[in-house]
Amino acid sequence: MSQPEEIFCKKVAVVVLGYNSLDYLKKFLPTILKTTYEDFTLVYVDNGSADDSVAYVTEHFPEVEIFRIYNNKGFANGYQESLRYIKAEYYVLLNSDVAVTPEWLGILMKEIEKDPQIGACQPKILHEPKPELFDYAGASGGFIDVFCYPFCRGRMFHHWERDEGQYDDVCEIFWASGASMLIRAELYHQVGGLDEMFYAHMEEIDLCWRVKNAGYKILVVPQSVVYHVGGSIISYGSFSKIFHNYRNTLIMMIKNLSRTQVFFLIPMRILLDQVAALRALFMGNFTELRAIIVADFKFVFGLNKWLKARREARKVISSPNLKGWCKKSLIIDVFIKKKSKFSELNYKELE
Repeated sequence: MSQPEEIFCKKVAVVVLGYNSLDYLKKFLPTILKTTYEDFTLVYVDNGSADDSVAYVTEHFPEVEIFRIYNNKGFANGYQESLRYIKAEYYVLLNSDVAVTPEWLGILMKEIEKDPQIGACQPKILHEPKPELFDYAGASGGFIDVFCYPFCRGRMFHHWERDEGQYDDVCEIFWASGASMLIRAELYHQVGGLDEMFYAHMEEIDLCWRVKNAGYKILVVPQSVVYHVGGSIISYGSFSKIFHNYRNTLIMMIKNLSRTQVFFLIPMRILLDQVAALRALFMGNFTELRAIIVADFKFVFGLNKWLKARREARKVISSPNLKGWCKKSLIIDVFIKKKSKFSELNYKELE
């Protein structure tokens, strides 16, 4: 197969990655094309779909550029394989199951262009089926705790908050959601982009960690609003989702933590994983039990591969900016102290 042709975009390439996403494309592509910010090109990346997604976009949206991948190797690979051929100053990584509001992109661009040290940002992400709730994947900005459990303003573990404007301030975060992320294209490639080994899940946090290690800021800009369905490719609670979340977290940790932190935090995280496995056993959730055990074994047996990835990741470190990493345990706050809202945490704990 010949090398794909390069796609030369306007200032911003809004890159929608889809897999058998025909229904979502019908519903949500029109919202993107109503974006009031004009200096963008909409690119649809088809990640090996077996449905009529490509034919539909070709027929109904001739203004949309199309990049085809014929062998689906996962979310991360879909972007890695396509973005090397998509030329723009900025990328927006946008899931196919996301609806946008007219002003969403202009607001993000205005914020990111205020400061060259802002490497990436995300909008406020609400749950499309219940738009009064924050969405699981990103809500109003992502953080991690000392053991690298991700949480958001508006979502901690399975506690989702109602959006009542309580997190509408622009602030620095640790990670931006892969469901809707604006990032400088040169920076994306400089830090290595999304890691294809992850397949799906946690890959955007790993990318953002490398952006932070390179000294850049990541922001949430809640005046920009999008709506995300979620769980459209790998369903919540499935073996694949649980497996990739647990395994990929450990890969992310070994790639990005300091040497001292690796020796302390990874064994502690594996121990906490086994506690979660015991909890799943007692609750009769054997899918979760099996997924956690397999994830930890796969991590241990693939250690040489992850260490090689670590050596590559360490090359981009320059004046790390770790704002948004909480040095306390979210497990204690949520499961012992029974806190369910981000506002109940002490924000000063987030460096």
